[in-house]
Amino acid sequence: MYGERLARWERKVEWPLVIAALLFLAAYAAQILATPEGVVETVAEVVLKATWALFLLDYVVRLAIAERRWTWFWRHLLDLAIVALPMFRPLRLMRFFTIIALIQRNTGTMLRGRVAMFTIGATALTVFVAALAVYDAEQRSGGPISTFGDAVWWAFETITTVGYGDYYPVTVTGRIVAVGLMVGGIALIGVVTATLASWIVQRVSVEAEEASAATETQVEALRGEIAELKQMLREAPRA
Repeated sequence: MYGERLARWERKVEWPLVIAALLFLAAYAAQILATPEGVVETVAEVVLKATWALFLLDYVVRLAIAERRWTWFWRHLLDLAIVALPMFRPLRLMRFFTIIALIQRNTGTMLRGRVAMFTIGATALTVFVAALAVYDAEQRSGGPISTFGDAVWWAFETITTVGYGDYYPVTVTGRIVAVGLMVGGIALIGVVTATLASWIVQRVSVEAEEASAATETQVEALRGEIAELKQMLREAPRA
């Protein structure tokens, strides 16, 4: 869609970027949850900066070699967010939860499999990253979210739109994360609902086709029996 050069580049850097995203997520989580010191802190900081540089290089190269550059830019704002906002970088991993769906046997099932795996992966990853981000923002604010467990519980409440109100962010950064998680939760619920509806429609359609096939088989059998009876009547001796 945006040129063969861009397609070749994306195929070439796909897995290196997955590894970079995993390394970033590990270093990001270590900095927030373990508060490392000394050499470990230095290594985590180097990993964060190196992965950021890699994502920035990938974004600049893709923007430079893409045909219809402005169209590509407006359709890849998430990629820009991945470069600009550190908490979004692990979201690149979500596209790889669709790989398992490739083993499905037909196109309809494969599409639903991709959507289902994407939804599961996106939900787990979004909850984890949002919990990390909000915990980082809230842990020293004196608000209700004071532990990582509180942050995970809050993330599940928010993404499912339950919102008990027992935990909530009080900092500006925490509230920005909350807004993003609310929007993402609504989108994910829509995807889950659509996938479930599609599965129900398919099951009803399959059962209807099976019933129709059985009816056609029975009709053909009756036609055969009628034909045999007609033949027997023709061959029977007349009185």
